[in-house]
Amino acid sequence: MKIRRILLDVDKAIARPAIVDLAQQIDSVAGVQAVNITVTEIDIETVGMNVTIEGDDIDYAALIKAIEDAGAVVNSIDQIVTGDRIVEAVKRTR
Repeated sequence: MKIRRILLDVDKAIARPAIVDLAQQIDSVAGVQAVNITVTEIDIETVGMNVTIEGDDIDYAALIKAIEDAGAVVNSIDQIVTGDRIVEAVKRTR
């Protein structure tokens, strides 16, 4: 399965890793061409983030390992796009 885009809900400790370091770890994974990390929540001990990764054929196992090795935790996969091209989600109208 060719993963083109994956959106992850990720948490990290306030102290480390730095977001730049986490982005570097993710960027080093095979198939990754772009990374977007958006902080969504900050509390006393943790930082919650949406991490969007795009590429041609992202190595999922290596991606999760890179995030965990950096010291962060993946809570969930909130979006995944696979196939020969990226298909954008279409909003439903009622």
